Parts: sequence; C-alpha cells; structure tokens
Amino acid sequence: MGEEEPIPVEEPKPSVTLSVETTDMARASIGLSAPNPSWFTPKRLLIIFCLINLLNYLDRGAIASNGVNGSRKTCTESGTCSSGSGIQGDFNLNNFEDGVLSSAFMVGLLVASPIFASLAKSVNPFRLIGVGLSVWTFATAGCGCSFDFWSITIFRMLVGVGEASFISLAAPFIDDNAPVAQKTAWLAIFYMCIPSGIALGYVYGGLVGGHFNWRFAFFGEAILMLPFAVLGFVMKPLQLKGFSPAGSKKALTAVETAGSEVQDFSNGKGGMLSLKEQFADRSSNKPSKSEGAYINLNQFSRFLKDMKVLLLDKVYVVNVLGYISYNFVIGAYSYWGPKAGYNIYHMSNADMIFGGVTIVCGILGTLAGGYVLDFMTSTISNAFKLLSAATFLGAAFCFSAFCFKSLYVFLALFSIGELLVFATQGPVNYICLHCVNPSMRPLSMAMSTVSIHIFGDVPSSPLVGVLQDHVNNWRETALILTSVLFLAAGIWFIGMFIHSVDRFNEDGEYPVTRTDRANTTPLLEEKSAETTESSGEP
Repeated sequence: MGEEEPIPVEEPKPSVTLSVETTDMARASIGLSAPNPSWFTPKRLLIIFCLINLLNYLDRGAIASNGVNGSRKTCTESGTCSSGSGIQGDFNLNNFEDGVLSSAFMVGLLVASPIFASLAKSVNPFRLIGVGLSVWTFATAGCGCSFDFWSITIFRMLVGVGEASFISLAAPFIDDNAPVAQKTAWLAIFYMCIPSGIALGYVYGGLVGGHFNWRFAFFGEAILMLPFAVLGFVMKPLQLKGFSPAGSKKALTAVETAGSEVQDFSNGKGGMLSLKEQFADRSSNKPSKSEGAYINLNQFSRFLKDMKVLLLDKVYVVNVLGYISYNFVIGAYSYWGPKAGYNIYHMSNADMIFGGVTIVCGILGTLAGGYVLDFMTSTISNAFKLLSAATFLGAAFCFSAFCFKSLYVFLALFSIGELLVFATQGPVNYICLHCVNPSMRPLSMAMSTVSIHIFGDVPSSPLVGVLQDHVNNWRETALILTSVLFLAAGIWFIGMFIHSVDRFNEDGEYPVTRTDRANTTPLLEEKSAETTESSGEP
C-alpha cells in the first residue's frame, strides 16, 4: 500500500502537462488556421469591391434604360399600331407591371440579407460573398433567357439574393481597412459606384439594347461578374473586426476543453480519459439532433437579440428613416428618369443625357460628401448635419429644375441638385457602421439595405407608375416625388439633437487575444506610417 500512495500524486502531473501542451497546441492551431493574405492590400480590396458594386448598379441602370426597358406597342385611332420595344414591348407590360419588375429583386434581398449577415458569425464572409456573386451571375444570365413577365420577375428576385451577401458585408471590410483619417472618404468612393453604376447602366443598356437586343445586355453583365464570383472562392479569406478568425472555432473549442480539464485536475479530478473522450466527441462529424436544434435556436435567439438592439438605437432608427425617404426618391429617379426626361423635355437621347449627368454629379457629389465629413472630423453628429443640409439644398434645386420648361435650365439646376443629394452616401453609411458594436455591423448594413428598399425604392417605382397613370403628366409626377426629399432632410435634422456614441473601438462579440491579434491582420501589412499607426490601435 505504501508504494501505491505516490501513484495518485504522480499520475496527474503528466496529465496536467499534457493538457497544458494540448492547450498550447490548440492555441497554435488558431494561429495556423488564421489567414495570412499575401496579395491583398487595402487599396486593392477597395478597387475590387468598387468594381463589383459598379456591376451591381449597372444592372439597375440597364433594366431602367430605354434600350433595355423599351416601351409598349401603341395604336392610333385609325387602327395603325407600332410594335413595342425592349422588355415592356416584348412582354406587353403596363406601367405598374414595369414598376414591379424593377423592384422584384427586393424579395430576394429581403429574405437573404439577414441570413447572410447572421451566417457571417460562423462562415467566412468572403466565402459568403462568393456564393452571392455566383447566384447573381446565374440570375442575370437567366434574365436574358426569360420568356414572359413571371420568368423574368423570378430571375430578378434571384438577383436580389446574390446582391444581399455583398451589400451587407463589403462596407464593414472597407471601414476596417481604410486609413483612420479617411474612413468616410473610402466609404464615399465605394458608394460612388451607385450613381456611377446606374448612369453607366443607362448608357450600356441604351447602346446594347439599341444596336443588338435587350437580352444581350444581361448576358454581358453575367460575363463581367463571373471572374469576381470565382475570386470569392479561390482568394485567401480576410477577417472582419469583432469576429473570430475563420476556421478557428474548433480550435477554440479545444482550448475551452483543455482549459476545463486543467481546472478539473486542480480540483482533484482525474480527467485523462475525459479529455480524450471530449476531443473524440468534438472531432465527430455526427452531431446529435438535439445539439443541432440547440445551435439553430441559439442562432435565432441571437438574431432576435441583435434586432432588438438595433430597433432600440435611436441614432440608427432615425438615420435609416431618413435614408428610406431619400431612397424613395432616388429609386424612382433612377427608374423613371429617362422616361420622364423624354416626355417632359423631348430628349431624343434621354438615356445618354441622364446617364451623363448622373455619372458626373454622382461621382463628384459622393466623393465631396465623404471628404467634407472627414474635413469636419468624422463624427455621427457632424454626419447628421451634413446629411440634413445637403439633402435640403439638393431638394430645393431639383424641385426648381422641374418647374422650368427650358431643357438647359433644367439640366443646370438638376445637376446642382444631384451633386448635393449624392453627397449623403458616405455620411449615412458611416453612421450605420459606427453607431453599433463591430460584431453587429453586417446586420446593421443588411437591415439598413433591406429597409431602404422595402420601404423606399421598392414601393416608389410602382407607386410613381400608378401616379403617372392617374395624372398623366410627368412634370407633376416629378414635382410630387421630389418633395419627399424635404421629408428626408427633416428626419436627419432631428438626428443632430440625439445623443450619439461612436462604438467602432468597442470590443466585438469575439474578443481577440494577443496571440490571435498577431495572426489575424485583415490585410497584408504595408510598409507605411499608416500601417504602423493602425497596428498600435487597441
């Protein structure tokens, strides 16, 4: 018996050592599993994301252009009928159906955006973007193959599914990697692709639809997006601030398991067999139904909790309400603008004129808004000030433009109005990203996108179509629509008086340890003062 006494004393020691070594190995595996991109730099990331966003909105402009959208066939009192053109002519759509077609993508966007935002916490965001862009590519090609109203409507819904992953995840990546003093400017460059893409879509759709056939416009979009869809699967994944590294969850589980076993030994429990069993259990690919149900329930519960946080955030709610009113007008402008211009001012080349004005004013206005906010010092309060002032002045110029009968006066005033209105893109998205915890940014962007579409441009296009069918006067319709911009300016004016806190530097849902931090640099470090400065941030 005397020789047996040392056994319980000596036996746990190697077990403890093994547990500590296992813990170290698990921690090391986190570093090994963390990505270490060798090609991406912040500027390259911004360029690629801008090109993808440009294609997203080029599709919006193309389907709204006269070359692709076309017109219904018309018949005179004598019975002479002219054949229609484009989608509206081929499928014989009325203005309401045509407006529904422009908004059909929102169905897919509404369903998919919260799903992609929630999956970002367990699946690498770049892989999600790859999936979304693949769906987008397939859907745009399907639009070119459509044969009636319902078939093209279904494919437009799938376009929204594909867009959802990119829209909710791209902005947080850009915000993470932008220089501290130029965050709003970088966001402005990214969102500059919205007016630029729509404007290029007008020109692209007009040229392709006019010289070939509207179907070829959609085929061309699919071909252009395909390389980016492939890139989403083959590139080395990047990481988002506030999220655990991709592929590290198993290692983290091992760390927790090993740590719990060390604690068991300190309490006098023999855990050698338990450690092996737990590692074997964790490595099993056959989770029980109860575990799967618990995980799904936990994810859904977490989603509801995050949604409650967003809905109770006054800054976020006021910002999105203003954005909804703003997008109600911009969405209708982008879709009905060429037709309104053609009917009011008899523009024979409305696609080119509206495309040219929008691309110039969109680029200059969006960039100016970002740089002005950075110059003012990027804060949520300053962002609300800029949003309110720019939108009010822009609304005044746009409203005045439609009051004049001269085409040249209209173009001059409308150009100034668009310049001011598009200055909001950087500031409004800056607020969405900085008024919430870093781990909630994908959901914040997703719900903002869903809200501005489902309450903004989705109902605005068909409602404007109904209004036009009723009043049969495009000038009156344009004036009524433009007045909604004053409502947006008023809502953002309220935001100036709400107490706001910038939460960008708060700890994310998954705090990063020192070991993790050294191995999860979002992008390849550049040998510059900016990189050195950013690496010293907490």
